[in-house]
Amino acid sequence: MNSSSLQYAGFWLRLGATLIDTILLMALIMPLMFWAYGELYWNSNDFLLGGWDLLLNWICPLFATVVFWIYRSATPGKMAFKLEVVNAKTGDKLTISTSILRYLSYYISAIPLCLGFIWIGFNSKKQGWHDLIAGTFVVKKVTHKK
Repeated sequence: MNSSSLQYAGFWLRLGATLIDTILLMALIMPLMFWAYGELYWNSNDFLLGGWDLLLNWICPLFATVVFWIYRSATPGKMAFKLEVVNAKTGDKLTISTSILRYLSYYISAIPLCLGFIWIGFNSKKQGWHDLIAGTFVVKKVTHKK
């Protein structure tokens, strides 16, 4: 793979894609959480309310994201902007293990004031810390004209 031929997706484009994904997840998860916990869901200060909370807010987003990366190379938000997440060395789709590592590395990017995400704006290949850890790029999808 010739990395000089790739068009890396920058910070603002990726932020837009993340906002779309977040809105979609919230639209699906919030009603289910309200169904499971009622008003407690809105009023609790607990980190974890129980099994439904663990499943809906932690496990399902991880599973859905990994499945999208493996089968579509992008989440719905990235698809909306014609972006793909690819292996930085080969340009291929992500494996299950790379996808899980990338997802879990989001927490490393987020915890220190989202500095790992802000890093995308300063890195020459537009990689956040999670990309650097997992060995991935987010690139604009190449369309072949006939």
